[in-house]
Amino acid sequence: MTLWQPAPAALWQGRNDLAEADNALRLFQTIRHRTVFKPETDGIALLGFACDEGVKRNHGRPGAQQGPDALRSALANMASHRGHDSLVDLGNIHAEPDALEAAQEALSEAVMACQQAGMRTLVLGGGHETAFGHGRGVLDAWPDARIAIVNIDAHLDLRRADQATSGTPFRQLALHCEQSGRPFHYTCIGVNPAANTQALLDEAERLNVNIIWDTDCQRPEQPQAAAQIAALLEWADKVYLTVDLDALPGWQMPAVSAPAGLGVPLDTVLALLEPLCRSPKLQAVDMVEFNPQYDRDTLGAKVAARLAWHIVHHWNTATQNG
Repeated sequence: MTLWQPAPAALWQGRNDLAEADNALRLFQTIRHRTVFKPETDGIALLGFACDEGVKRNHGRPGAQQGPDALRSALANMASHRGHDSLVDLGNIHAEPDALEAAQEALSEAVMACQQAGMRTLVLGGGHETAFGHGRGVLDAWPDARIAIVNIDAHLDLRRADQATSGTPFRQLALHCEQSGRPFHYTCIGVNPAANTQALLDEAERLNVNIIWDTDCQRPEQPQAAAQIAALLEWADKVYLTVDLDALPGWQMPAVSAPAGLGVPLDTVLALLEPLCRSPKLQAVDMVEFNPQYDRDTLGAKVAARLAWHIVHHWNTATQNG
């Protein structure tokens, strides 16, 4: 596959506690690392999208292309509970300079291959341009399914532009759905009204986007948001979840292109995600915009890795119980 490279195996290392017990395991000991791209018939395909060309085009702070491998390193030493051994590291898609569209196409092809083989996909970005490649791969893998797109993000990312950027992925997915004759069902949670122009809000209204504001997500108990999530789970056959880490408060997540002044606290994000992650309808997840160049004492990496660990933990529980 063009633009594909295996992830360095050396990223997966950590503390060995096997002298304590046979099940004293960490992710670096249970991850299945592959040196060729060959989807399996089950499990979660861990893919990286090493790209920040969309961030650059959107006049953001570059550095997110280093995110996938930095997040692998942060995940490696975390405990591996029942189900975490479903993770299969299938490497990275690397974007060449000024070749974002080719990289998005390669990501779509990789995701579609994994989904059609029977795997779910966990993609580590990269800028939020990741979402168009990942989302299109999921949509194309399931052409007859009702797919709900859920974005945890301060920004709607519905910009109109002459070329793809980190600010255009959901408008691109809307156009892809329109061309395919299927519904565009998009929910954005944690939207900062001060960071989205009236033009973006008008576009969201035109596309019938379901918006949950950041001011309505300041406490873990959010009955209105929970009801909206329950409704979309009732409607959907499959769910694609994308998490832009800039939705978190800047003091919890400094390592992004646009740190949030308010944001949605991590405990609230975890509470909102739990019903999604416990649903067998969850088909794909990505985490984007992590930029290790702006991290502080690896705080951002630890927060992002904890969030990814939590998602995988409940995702596997849902699958085993389903």
